[in-house]
Amino acid sequence: MAAVVNCWGLPSKLRTLSLNHPSSSQPKSTGQVRSLSFSTNISRNVLSAGLLRMSPIAKPNRLSIVCEAAQTKKADSAVKRARQAEKRRLYNKSRKSEIKTRMKKVLIALDGLRKKRDAQPEEVLPIEKLIAEAYSTIDKAVKVGTLHRNTGARRKSRLARRKKAIEIHHGWYTPSPAPTT
Repeated sequence: MAAVVNCWGLPSKLRTLSLNHPSSSQPKSTGQVRSLSFSTNISRNVLSAGLLRMSPIAKPNRLSIVCEAAQTKKADSAVKRARQAEKRRLYNKSRKSEIKTRMKKVLIALDGLRKKRDAQPEEVLPIEKLIAEAYSTIDKAVKVGTLHRNTGARRKSRLARRKKAIEIHHGWYTPSPAPTT
């Protein structure tokens, strides 16, 4: 009859785990140890990966199995990949932050121009420079892979639509008539 011990989860900083055989009788003198069954989470993930080493220890009135959890060391390539990923994450984060900042500056300037009642068409020129800077930043982010090209196109389109809406609002833009065929 096999003893069943369920391990529902091991602490992450586990050094040793002692599983005691539940029967009070001594095992046979042949040195055979009755098998212990583990939950599937432990047996498949931990035991098959070689993370635990089991060794039987005979004590006067009971048999104990000691499981030692080994610290797994990342391979050098995995450490390098983690380092590269962190570097890329920070680079992408700053690039995206710059895009958001430039877009916000353009949108604030456009909102200010929209609220201005006596605005002149020449007041759009500094905003167009801000839009050009935002476009450049977005295009660079798309080029290096920080943003997907569709996302970049959508953000540029958002700025252009807002600018056109301001021009229409103040009457500076008149759409050309559609060609008749």
